[in-house]
Amino acid sequence: MTAVLDTTARPTGAAHRIWSVVRLNTANPWTTITLPWMILGFIFVINWLIWWIINTAAGPEGMVEAVDGLQWSGASMFIFVYMMVVAIQSVNLTFALALGYGATRRDFWLGSALTFALLAVMYTVGLTILSVIEEATGGWGLGGRMFTAIYFGDSGWTGRAFAYLTLLALGFFFGAAIGAVYVRWKSLGVTVFFAVLSLLIVALVAYLTFTQSWPAVGEALVSLGLLGVYAWSYVITVLCAVVGFFILRRATPRS
Repeated sequence: MTAVLDTTARPTGAAHRIWSVVRLNTANPWTTITLPWMILGFIFVINWLIWWIINTAAGPEGMVEAVDGLQWSGASMFIFVYMMVVAIQSVNLTFALALGYGATRRDFWLGSALTFALLAVMYTVGLTILSVIEEATGGWGLGGRMFTAIYFGDSGWTGRAFAYLTLLALGFFFGAAIGAVYVRWKSLGVTVFFAVLSLLIVALVAYLTFTQSWPAVGEALVSLGLLGVYAWSYVITVLCAVVGFFILRRATPRS
């Protein structure tokens, strides 16, 4: 057995271990694929009923103003938060098991990153298709906006696909970083992490307020545009991926 593991086909072995981590992370498709779509479908049904009630109560004339308000729907934001939770659980629950099966920490992190990338692409394709249908049907026949909400921009289906992919990647890798903190330092580490993060956010807000920099920030955001802001968020995504990896490098299953 040792002779087999020590063969010169090292890249093949590493690729196999990385793919094994992907299979481990997706061993239960109920939590990663089935349940999220079911919940999103339920949210859609509830929203469709709300749109129908608004249409019935407002009438054709009232809907002219109501449609503007419907574009601010945050109903589809559930999926991005859910994927963050999936990443936290994935890192926390499979780290020790993957190491027990012979994967290195590097294999585990690359395998997890590949899992997140594949899931992000899958959900991006699904959400984009739904957004195209929503646009083609005039908001499902009721002027509703769930997959084409204003938060996803007005650059057509390609812009929305970019927004979906960006938000999913951010959710996955931010969640993975939190999961890595928990694996290494448990609940105390996560508590300290969010405490420090909160202080940094407050400090940033205070700095921008006392230096009267909010107008400059607003101008910068407007000049970047919504998709530009999404693009810059990849800095945070990459930072989370790198920091999470280095945290896990010193973590043990019993940390």
